[in-house]
Amino acid sequence: MQGNLPSREYLAGLFQNVDKDRSGSITANELGAALLNGSMSPFNPETIRLMIGMFDRDNNGTINFEEFCSLWKFITDWQNCFKNFDRDNSGTIDVNEFRQALIMFGYRLQESLVCLMHKKFDRHGRGTIYFDDFIQCCIILQNLTSAFRKKDSDLDGVVTLHYEEFICLVLDAKV
Repeated sequence: MQGNLPSREYLAGLFQNVDKDRSGSITANELGAALLNGSMSPFNPETIRLMIGMFDRDNNGTINFEEFCSLWKFITDWQNCFKNFDRDNSGTIDVNEFRQALIMFGYRLQESLVCLMHKKFDRHGRGTIYFDDFIQCCIILQNLTSAFRKKDSDLDGVVTLHYEEFICLVLDAKV
């Protein structure tokens, strides 16, 4: 084992447990059935779709073992980050904890945008974000940032776009 990464043998066993149809790849349904939130509720299906899209390098709609290993590392990293900011161990993060997580990721966003994002990903309307919604937010923010950077050639944080370019930018960001 390297650091806190499990061995390939351990991950292979997990992969086989999740790959219920023994196809050698994991579908969104199989992954969704295997992942639980800290609240013991299933992951948001949209989060599952985004994670598959992020790690499906051959674009076949499923993830193979190598893609699964990458996904496992990212879920573990996100979980460790989430736990660092879930200071009361509630299984959720409030807007202040969320703001601190974004700052740690290098995002210095206006308070109004942080509140808007928190509200958007507070699926249950309780003023808190669950782990799966946190992952969804992180993926979308990362995808939008990457798409924006492609247009921000001088890296000044400002781009000029026509409406259709904007729509293409958002759609290409896999949100």
